[in-house]
Amino acid sequence: MPSFQYKARSHRGEAIEGVIEAGSSDLVASRLIEGGLTPIDIQLADEKIGMRTDLADIFPPEVKLVDLITFSRHMYSLLKAGVPILSALTGLANNSHNRTLARTLTSVINSLEAGRDLASSLSQHPKVFSVFYVSLVRVGETSGQLEQVFRQLAAYLEREKKTRDQIKAAMRYPVFVLTAIALAVVIINIFVIPAFSAMFAKFGAELPLPTRILVAMSDLTVNHWQSLITAGVLGVMGLRFYIRGETGRYKWHKVQLRLPVVGIILYQAALARFGRLLALVQRSGVPIVTGLSLVARALDNDFVEERVLAMRDGIERGESLSSTAASSGIFDSLVLQMLQVGEESGATDELMQEVAEYYDDEVEYSIGKLGASIEPILTVVLAAMVFLLASGIFLPMWDMARVALH
Repeated sequence: MPSFQYKARSHRGEAIEGVIEAGSSDLVASRLIEGGLTPIDIQLADEKIGMRTDLADIFPPEVKLVDLITFSRHMYSLLKAGVPILSALTGLANNSHNRTLARTLTSVINSLEAGRDLASSLSQHPKVFSVFYVSLVRVGETSGQLEQVFRQLAAYLEREKKTRDQIKAAMRYPVFVLTAIALAVVIINIFVIPAFSAMFAKFGAELPLPTRILVAMSDLTVNHWQSLITAGVLGVMGLRFYIRGETGRYKWHKVQLRLPVVGIILYQAALARFGRLLALVQRSGVPIVTGLSLVARALDNDFVEERVLAMRDGIERGESLSSTAASSGIFDSLVLQMLQVGEESGATDELMQEVAEYYDDEVEYSIGKLGASIEPILTVVLAAMVFLLASGIFLPMWDMARVALH
């Protein structure tokens, strides 16, 4: 599709320039007008711009969570103000700072102009818009509450971003310490141990076990570093390939919930996400069977997704939501009680929102304690490394000193 360079003015008289992809200059003018701009000049982009575009396409920027939050919030504001969908998308595509998102929105606009609905147009870009995002947009189109769906999506994504940022901040210090320990071990194996090993070899005495372990590790690092690097790279690649598979991903997601220290945080975050999503689909008027399918796909954990889909199957057989949740084996007593009370009172969405807020607070508290929980583990690792080095280096030195004294 050709690119057109345009010059236009906003309703305030501000000069605006940009590049947009379209089938013809008339289509570009129509989009600018729909976006509230007055076209002044439209012409095919020159070759220099085309070269810059091709180079930018080699490494396209990733559409981050904050970009989707901004897009959802702007769509809510524009639709609430009565702006047509095409005009809203055109304005956002022209003003987006993320090139990938701008091109995606341009493709969505072309799909809408071809007669497709918004949800189907968004579903053509699964790397940008998730299945859950597209499904809720479809619900909003069907129910006539599209602007409210975008508001709820913006709030949901904001909470997800906050949780991810908190976990990254809490893990920054432990990762830094572990990296420093790994570098220290490598330096000691390459430079320190060989010097002591040469000195010990001159005496020809039998070395203690800790020293033999250090010398063997040093010889392996110095003499076979190519094999170690190759094995490490192949191991990481093989593990990533296995995790990307259906079976490996399921087992990894199951193990994640049982990890020490971090597992409880991931479990609480999964419960918070489940409560928030279930409340969201309930408020949108989605049937419970369809809603559980949407929630399961958005949980980002195959193990929990399987349990939620089993709940859906139980409801299809005529069982209640609370009984299927109890048989799933992944929910604690609080969630089960809230689901039971919600079924009896007809306020499942409100109670699930309270569950989400409760576990959000629990996640924040657990993340706050994460550093304090990991510090003892790091202390033990450091103590073990220092003990091995000290015993491996100083024991033979003491033996040599004893021999010299005698």
